Amino acid sequence: MADVDFKRIEDRAVDEAIALQETAGIDVITDGEQRRYAFYGHLVDAMDGFDREGGWAIPFRDDAGDQLVLKRPVVVERLRWRRSMCGEEWVYLRARTSHRAKVTLISAQQAAAYYDPEKSRAAYPTRDAYLADIVDLSRREVTELGRLGCTYVQIDAPQYAALLDPELREGYRKRGSDPDKLIDTCIELDNAIISDHPGITFGMHICRGNNQSRYYAQGGYEPIARIFQRTKFNRFLLEYDDQRSGGFEPLRHVPHDRFVVLGLVTTKKPRLERGDELDARIDEASRFFPRERLALSPQCGFASTMAGNRISEDDQRSKLELVAATARRAWGSPAAATTR
Repeated sequence: MADVDFKRIEDRAVDEAIALQETAGIDVITDGEQRRYAFYGHLVDAMDGFDREGGWAIPFRDDAGDQLVLKRPVVVERLRWRRSMCGEEWVYLRARTSHRAKVTLISAQQAAAYYDPEKSRAAYPTRDAYLADIVDLSRREVTELGRLGCTYVQIDAPQYAALLDPELREGYRKRGSDPDKLIDTCIELDNAIISDHPGITFGMHICRGNNQSRYYAQGGYEPIARIFQRTKFNRFLLEYDDQRSGGFEPLRHVPHDRFVVLGLVTTKKPRLERGDELDARIDEASRFFPRERLALSPQCGFASTMAGNRISEDDQRSKLELVAATARRAWGSPAAATTR
């Protein structure tokens, strides 16, 4: 297929994603990441130096124990800038909606997972050397997005949740990383990426994996709560759609000048949550964090990879409408309804 024809297909998919969100009443709009093969595709496809599927394979599982394995990228050459990671996405989105809109990048912690001590050593002798380039390239991208008028950047950081799961923590150790030291290092790196960009709101999204209605990690936020205390993010978009996420108690660590977006509506299953269930959970969360600084969203995207989750477009529409309706009921305004 010619590039021009493929771009028309991408454009149509983005238009449909925008219309779905706007019609449902969502306040903050994304392009649905329709131009990416996976949520991290903006980095991998915009840079020379990655092997798309040569990295550490990670198993995703569902509640029945069925598994699939996702092969992740690995850096094998020095990274070289090919094009803007998100410039095309943002400029098209900006022109297609009057709503507030946002762009998503991945965190330094997520990018750290794409370094392998053996496969990456010829390109970068250490993970720190690789991550220094990730910070520089990410800052360059944020600066460009700001120049293009973007005022909201979300940093997707599901790899932080890997540090809640004993099995995944052991995987880090086997690959030469101390999980707790990695948290501290990546907090510093993520702060370096988002610092000194006036006029841009930064959100951090943490989930426990999202691939074909499966997940890879489980556990509450308490072991990584220092992320809330030490990072400079304006808001935290947190997965809270089932028992795998633990309770709301860790929210007491979030400074009260931030916002917390509760991801109470699952994107993995078609079952539609009840409004009274969501009302009760918002009330519960407000015991640990000021209600006026809470908001609501789906727990993650409906498709973090090309394969997508096992949920229909009608189901997606119903869930987005529920998010918007619940936000209006809870806060009196749709402004608290957002995509993840």
